[in-house]
Amino acid sequence: MPELATLLPLVGLLILSGSFAGLLAGMLGVGGGIVHVPAFFLVFTILGFDGPQIMQVCLATSLAAIVVTSLRSVAAHNRRGAVDWAILRGWAPGIAIGAILGVLVAAQLRSETLVLLFGLIAFAVGLYLAFGRASWRLGAAMPSGPARGALSPLVGFLSVLMGIGGGSFGVPLMTLYGVPIHRAVATAAGFGALIAIPSALAFLLMPVQAAPPFTVGAVNLPAFAVSVSMTLVTAPLGARIAHALPADRLRRVFAVFILIVAVNMLRKALWG
Repeated sequence: MPELATLLPLVGLLILSGSFAGLLAGMLGVGGGIVHVPAFFLVFTILGFDGPQIMQVCLATSLAAIVVTSLRSVAAHNRRGAVDWAILRGWAPGIAIGAILGVLVAAQLRSETLVLLFGLIAFAVGLYLAFGRASWRLGAAMPSGPARGALSPLVGFLSVLMGIGGGSFGVPLMTLYGVPIHRAVATAAGFGALIAIPSALAFLLMPVQAAPPFTVGAVNLPAFAVSVSMTLVTAPLGARIAHALPADRLRRVFAVFILIVAVNMLRKALWG
């Protein structure tokens, strides 16, 4: 077992990352996974748990935490009337199917591959948010029919491979179809719940070799508990901040943060 002098700073890191994840969940509709996954990966590797499936534990624990974070964030945004429930209802089946497919694929990949995928996808999303124009449109309204049938599973699938909620893909997608940024952020928090609930349940049934102590399936219970305890407090604060910020500033905050995280994960994947 690690010494107390090592454990205490790591618990502190989980508390700080959990607080920040909740804040981002409320502000940006991202579910907190964009913070949780790198933080869990750092904590577990420092503790010596760096086996070939440790990234699966990070993804699974992040998604389990997102279940709580997203529901809390949706409730906070809904009190302000910002959640588009029609979009959520229409996109729910496809997102859930994509999430389950994501779990099946993630279970077969090595940690190094998942870290690389996380970094590449996050970097692409960050570049779009940083340099994309608010005037860019793919359509005047969110797609239905075959287009929705193709896009909704893709959102769920890619989100699970990164261990994140739906905000990183849902917010850009909705803004490209003319949904105002604040409404997109609020609705994307609901995407997070649609992704996290089925995938977290599936990960609970997935055995992992050389997992950290107190891991059920692929979900590490101590990391889950510490992170959730903080996000429950900070997600409503993030929602209040989101509605107080101008849309352009909110977009820039989202972009800068995702790019920083992406570059760090790419560094770990390529150079260790």
